[in-house]
Amino acid sequence: MKKSLFTIAIATLFAGTILTGCQSSEDKIKNAEDNVKDAQDELEKAKNDSIAEYNSFKKASEEKIIAHAKILSDFKERIAEQKKENRADYEKKLAELEAQNSDLKMKLELYKEQGKNNWQQFKEDFNNEMEDLGKSISDLTDGAEN
Repeated sequence: MKKSLFTIAIATLFAGTILTGCQSSEDKIKNAEDNVKDAQDELEKAKNDSIAEYNSFKKASEEKIIAHAKILSDFKERIAEQKKENRADYEKKLAELEAQNSDLKMKLELYKEQGKNNWQQFKEDFNNEMEDLGKSISDLTDGAEN
């Protein structure tokens, strides 16, 4: 008797587990649709965040490029008053810096999204180049004042 009672209890427990663990097809479809919609929402949010980050970075970088161009233009006017031998050196260095500034502008305009890792690498490299250019411009203009 104990054995049959134990067998019935186990069978009941097993049947209860199966019944509560099963979902209807409609519930499974609904859950799957909800999961897909959540994933699409997250993807759209990430895409919008990425676009906003790029636009913000691009705007700030363009402002720096314009500022560099202004400094270089002002410096070009100042060196016009220098002695001819000094002016030639300054004009050569100035041309190199203007070319670097122009290259950075072109890089920024031509950048195409190629994934988050590539974006991070591009941003890091671009910022380093921008910083180096700013330092070179500063060194040139500060050196001309002395």
